[in-house]
Amino acid sequence: MGASRVQAGSKVDEQGSPFLGGRLLIAMPGISDPRFQRAVILMCAHSSEQAMGITVNRPLEGFPLPDLFERLGMASVDARAITVLSGGPVERERGFVLHTDDYNAFDSTLCVTDGVALTATRDILDAMTDVKRRPRCAALALGCAQWGPGQLEEELKESIWFACDADEALIFDDDHESKWSRALAKLGVAPERLSAQVGRA
Repeated sequence: MGASRVQAGSKVDEQGSPFLGGRLLIAMPGISDPRFQRAVILMCAHSSEQAMGITVNRPLEGFPLPDLFERLGMASVDARAITVLSGGPVERERGFVLHTDDYNAFDSTLCVTDGVALTATRDILDAMTDVKRRPRCAALALGCAQWGPGQLEEELKESIWFACDADEALIFDDDHESKWSRALAKLGVAPERLSAQVGRA
């Protein structure tokens, strides 16, 4: 896992430009990168220097979660209680845990948005094995999505992404197939009315 190097950005910078920390990015039809087709990404950090998020609608089927805990020398965990996600194309060997904020490791937990946090250290895995300490909802993501300075802002100008407010169901529930259309619905957008030309870089 390892401690995350990404720091949270504020919602608004000194010039009043909006940042998207704590919101969801929704990929538009026709996005040129196949890794992000119909992706819904929770933005965990966004500043003028960087942006980082976790894809929340790409489950990894058949991932041997109990084997992972065994290799780490940790107590068993109920694999049915934790979703394993393909979080993005960057640092795919690294684990990030999105979870409700009823768990907090203090020095290693990042508040993402109201009720949702991110921890990228072993502390959260330890907590998952303890029914008294584990968060109410959690998802383990392998990898993340990252952008360099100004990169995400340019993509937003090109209408590659929409952004909407996050909610617990879109982040944690198991209906991954519908998350993209549900996220669009929060903006009052029907997927069938979107042109495939939208989102072409």
